[in-house]
Amino acid sequence: MKDSLPTNDKNFVESLIPQKFPFVMVSGISEYYEEHLVSQFEIKEDNIFIHDGTLQASGLIEHQAQSVALHTGYKFYLLGKEAPTGYIGAIKTFEAETLPKLGDHLISEVKIINEMMGVTLVEIVTKIDGKVIAKSEMKTVVK
Repeated sequence: MKDSLPTNDKNFVESLIPQKFPFVMVSGISEYYEEHLVSQFEIKEDNIFIHDGTLQASGLIEHQAQSVALHTGYKFYLLGKEAPTGYIGAIKTFEAETLPKLGDHLISEVKIINEMMGVTLVEIVTKIDGKVIAKSEMKTVVK
């Protein structure tokens, strides 16, 4: 399965991140490069961050952070190693133009700006149907 991107294989994608249901906020990988990843996520009714049919900002941030974790997890998978656990170290910026609704399909592009000693600085852009709905810059830290 190492060269089978893109993938929407739920079990495979979930094996690359430390989060488990109901906290999983990524469902696929469209592209992977050393400093770049494109993730996917469809917002379903069982999502814990849904309120009145809308994904809350905290859920959008979590999706973006898990997209970074997915990048790390896939990198470790390619190396034949188990993915480390990580967490958000700092959110430098977060802007949401609009909050996604139930049934929306998020596409998030992660760009690795800098990675040093377990700390990764990333920019993330999330789109729905090609339209940018959110941007962030955050630092993630590997345990």
